[in-house]
Amino acid sequence: MTGSWLDLPEHHAWLAAEEARLTRFAMAAAADHGFAWLDDQGRPDPARPVMAWITARMTHVFSLAALRGVPGAGALADHGVAALRGPLHDDEHGGWFGQAGTGGGTPEDTAKSGYEHAFVVIAASSAAAAGRPGSADLLTEALDTVDRRFWDDEVGLAVESWDRAWTRPEDYRGANSNMHLVEAFLAAGATTGDRRWHERALRVAEHLVHRVTAEHDWRLPEHFTADWRPLPEYNADEKGHPFRPYGSTVGHWLEWARLLVHLEAALGDAAPTWLLADAERLFASAVERGWRADGTDGFVYTLDWSDRPVVRERMHWVAAEAVLAAAVLARRTGADAYERWYRTWWDHIALRFLDAERGSWHHELDPDGRPSATVWAGKPDVYHAYQAVLIPRLPLAAAPAAALRDRATNGPDA
Repeated sequence: MTGSWLDLPEHHAWLAAEEARLTRFAMAAAADHGFAWLDDQGRPDPARPVMAWITARMTHVFSLAALRGVPGAGALADHGVAALRGPLHDDEHGGWFGQAGTGGGTPEDTAKSGYEHAFVVIAASSAAAAGRPGSADLLTEALDTVDRRFWDDEVGLAVESWDRAWTRPEDYRGANSNMHLVEAFLAAGATTGDRRWHERALRVAEHLVHRVTAEHDWRLPEHFTADWRPLPEYNADEKGHPFRPYGSTVGHWLEWARLLVHLEAALGDAAPTWLLADAERLFASAVERGWRADGTDGFVYTLDWSDRPVVRERMHWVAAEAVLAAAVLARRTGADAYERWYRTWWDHIALRFLDAERGSWHHELDPDGRPSATVWAGKPDVYHAYQAVLIPRLPLAAAPAAALRDRATNGPDA
C-alpha cells in the first residue's frame, strides 16, 4: 500500500499532537500518595482511593514523556516513584498494596496482586530507563518480589495473588496478570540487559498462547484453577467484571498479538518462528470474531465460547490495542492488510472515542457509540491511549522506554 500512514510525517504529527493532549490531561491526576482516578471531566474522583495500578501506569507514562522531553513530566514520574516506594509499599511484609490507605496508612484490603506488581515493574523499568532518582532501587525490589513471591518456575507462569503476609495464595490463576507480567518482563529485560526476563516472558507466552489458546481454536481462556485447568464458566454471574469478565476478552487477543511481536524483537535471532505466526493468528481471530460481532462498528468487550457477544460495550483500551497490534504487525510483515486495519481503527477512534471537549478518550461506549459507564466509569488513566499514539512512531523493540532511551543515546537511526 502506497503512502503508509506509519511512514507519513503528517500522520506522525497527528499522533504527536494527540500525545501532547493526553499528557496534559494526565497531569491533573497527581494527588497525595500517588495518582488519582480521573472522572469524565479530568478531575480526581474523591470517592475512589489512590490505586497502585493507576499510580504505576501513570508513572510509566510520565517516564516515557520525560524521555520525550516534556517539561514537568520528570517531576511527575518522580512523584509516582516516591508513592510506590512510600504509601503504596508494604514496609512490614514487602510488596505493594492494591491501594493506599486513608492518610497513607495501611488499607483495609491488604491482598497482594500479580496484576499490580506487574505494573510496578513496568513503572520502575520505564523510570529507570529515564534515569529517574530512586527508580533503580524500586526496580530491583519489584523484580525480587515478583521472582520470590509470584513466579512459579516449575510451570513457567505466575500465581495470581497472596494475603498480606505471603502465607496463602489465591486458589485461582489468571491470564490477564500473566499477560502484563510478559509486558513487565519485556520492559525489565530491556532496561537491565538481563535476558532472563525475556526468557521468562517466552515461557508464559508459550504456555498461554502457543499451547492453551491454540488448543481453543485461538480463543484465549482467561481463568484457571490453581493447577492451570481452564474455567470456562468463571464469573458467569458477573459477566462485566472489569478485570475478570466471563468468557473471552477480545482485546487481550490483540494485546497478546502485539506483545508476541515485541517479544520476537527482544529475542532477536533466538526467537522461535511461532511467535510471529501466533501473533497473526490471534489478530485474525480478533478481527473475524470480535470486530462488528453484533453488526455495529467496534470490538465488543467479551464473547462466549460460541463467539456470541456477551458484554457488547466498546472499551477504549481494546481500540488502542487494536491499532497497536496492526501497527507492529504492519512494521514486522509489510502486509497491506495490517495497514488497512490500522487506518480503519484510527478512524473509529477519532470519530467515536476521542473527547475533544473534555480531553482524553471516552473509556467506554455503548453498542450505539454513546459514552457509557457499565464497566468503566470516568477516565481513570491514559496508559493504553498514550501507548497507542507513541509506539507506532518507534522501531520494533522490547519496550517503549528502552527504545526511547536508546534513541536518545545513539540517535534517531539507532
